[in-house]
Amino acid sequence: MKWTFTLALALISTITYTQPIFQMDSSNGWTHHFQLTVVAQSHSGFKAKYSGKNSLENSVETGATSLTSTLFLGRKLWKGAAAYFNPEMSGGNGLSYSQGVAGALNGETYRVGNVEPQLFIARAYIQQNFALGKTKYSNVEDDINQVADKVPDNRITISAGKFAISDFYDDNAYSHDPRTQFLNWALMGNGAWDYPANTRGYTFGVVAEWYQNSWTVLLSSVAVPAIANAPKMEYRLGKAHSETLEIEKRYSINRQPGTVRFTISNSYTRAPSYQQGMQALATNNTFLLNVIDGNAENNTFGGKKFGLGLSAEQALNNDIGIFSRIGWNDGKYVSWAYTEIDQTASLGLSVKGTRWHRPADVAGIAGVLNGISKAHRDFLAAGGYGFIIGDGALNYGHEGIIEAFYNAYLFNNFWLSCDYQLVHNPGYNKDRSGPVNVFAIRGHIFF
Repeated sequence: MKWTFTLALALISTITYTQPIFQMDSSNGWTHHFQLTVVAQSHSGFKAKYSGKNSLENSVETGATSLTSTLFLGRKLWKGAAAYFNPEMSGGNGLSYSQGVAGALNGETYRVGNVEPQLFIARAYIQQNFALGKTKYSNVEDDINQVADKVPDNRITISAGKFAISDFYDDNAYSHDPRTQFLNWALMGNGAWDYPANTRGYTFGVVAEWYQNSWTVLLSSVAVPAIANAPKMEYRLGKAHSETLEIEKRYSINRQPGTVRFTISNSYTRAPSYQQGMQALATNNTFLLNVIDGNAENNTFGGKKFGLGLSAEQALNNDIGIFSRIGWNDGKYVSWAYTEIDQTASLGLSVKGTRWHRPADVAGIAGVLNGISKAHRDFLAAGGYGFIIGDGALNYGHEGIIEAFYNAYLFNNFWLSCDYQLVHNPGYNKDRSGPVNVFAIRGHIFF
């Protein structure tokens, strides 16, 4: 992997910057875009007193490669309405099959369960805008799942169908897209938000957005998985569902834009509690233990998870921005959809390459600290396994991750990134503290 980094950096340094050519014709009310992303990762070996079935491999691991490819199609239907349809193909695997680190290492593999690429429908939804009063209309440019149109500034937008709930919530200009920004799960989003999704990251339901001047309020109700981190979704919506509320405030400091977002989430699932998990370990209840680690469907409902999140981003000038996230959930019931993080805090910096005459390049560095509830710790320490982590025992410590990347625009809508992550206490375990050095090369095409 070291020679790959050297070659990539040499290639970046010798290529003259040219303006990206990624706009496509959006005439006649259509929008169409395409992306393809390949990520190759490896990590160093590290000392470990023991390992379990969900542990990160402690010897040198190479060759973990993921691929995703998406076609973004959209069509204007009538005034204020459009339909969007996204076929997607994904395949490959993450390091240790995306297990062993709660802040997992590749955001492109957290929903990829098969080595062979598979084609599926990622999104299929309708969106309608309703103007509020005598508001001004502004032009929006053609973009991913956005038809070029005039949109009312003050409006209510309703989206219904299949989508990723993260398309709407927990946005961040500097850290939200693992295809061009940070790869780590706990940096591309709020790790403590066990956000409702199937194993590939998608759900179905309704999202309402209210835009009023510098404020936006989002409210949604969507489906949850029937089995932890599995493709099967729960269709008994009266008993299993997830609601999320987000309040966003946009502002400026010294004429530089900033945004603060506050999120509240509440989910009802078939998830058992960690207390039930402890009882299952004591009685060798293999059925309930299989439910917890995502290998069986629970017979009963009753799982509840309440969470809070705070996100902020602030431009310091036209080229430099900072961001931070804080997240918490009650940690009483087992993780069901995203990852095993109950508390998280992150801080990062993003810099465009304008000063070295490469304005389409972006460099970023960030750190994140993750934790879990006492009930969650006790379950793992007693030998329990979730669907992401579990070493068979636990000497608890906070999981700390530092990530740095450089994303370089090379030619013809192609970007190449070098990425490095330093992981301390993977899976919250001081007995496997590392640190672990993780290297990645990422290629991204978009037009």
